Amino acid sequence: MSEFGSDRVFNTPITEQGIVGAAIGMAAEGMKPVVEIQFADYVFPAFDQIVNEAAKFRYREGETGANLRGMVVRMPCGGVGHGALYHTQSPESLFCHVPGFKIVVPRSPSQAKGLLLASILESKDPVIFMEPKILYRAAVEEVPSDYYTLPLSSAEVLKPGKDLTIISYGRPLYTCMAAIEAAEKDFGGISVELIDLRTIFPWDRQTVLESVKKTGRAIVVHESMVNFGVGAEIAATVQKGAFLHLKAPVERVAGWTTHTGLAYEKFIFPDVASKLFLFFNSTIALMV
Repeated sequence: MSEFGSDRVFNTPITEQGIVGAAIGMAAEGMKPVVEIQFADYVFPAFDQIVNEAAKFRYREGETGANLRGMVVRMPCGGVGHGALYHTQSPESLFCHVPGFKIVVPRSPSQAKGLLLASILESKDPVIFMEPKILYRAAVEEVPSDYYTLPLSSAEVLKPGKDLTIISYGRPLYTCMAAIEAAEKDFGGISVELIDLRTIFPWDRQTVLESVKKTGRAIVVHESMVNFGVGAEIAATVQKGAFLHLKAPVERVAGWTTHTGLAYEKFIFPDVASKLFLFFNSTIALMV
């Protein structure tokens, strides 16, 4: 606020529908609003504004009409171990059913900076920017002070491999890394490729399909509920686009289809390690 002033940086009453509605009006007048919803769990009152207004501006107005500069809606998402019913949800798959958005989920502070700057300054489409809140205080890396952006809708291969592809995004990537390290140690000679989607809609089909065609096996991992989720869409796309290359069925490792009770929160998060070992055990004869 000291740098940009209270006309550009300000608090509002806690009314998500009003916050997003005001931002849509600003975007319609050529501004580039950045909205922050306190928690992803609280975004639902704003669904009418997001789904019926923000997502449709460019479709309705065309290239010469309103909202050419887009808007960004930021929201902390996912669990922290003590969030329970109202501070733990990961509703990204709901937004993926709405044409017109980009849905971004960074895995780290440096990724968040580059992807957020790209969302604000380079995207003409509205962006839903979902931030895994458990990573807010994670000192996992240094963030460059220079200006930079990262490409939207472009996945990153974090680790190359030849026997299995794991596709994930956000917080579960760290669980995947630990599981891969343990699995490669126990199953000697096997290597696993790990892909960070970064943008889950529209997602980088080419990178994923090229990887699965190489490895012949795929597991999709995400924190949100397994039913009707991002993993189901990726699994269907891989099944169709890389069918003749598959050596095993595509697997999904994701959250339970239930609300998150406080006492059970740690059990609801995806158990990548045990599922990965079960997957290896079930297909080991084909992998050596």
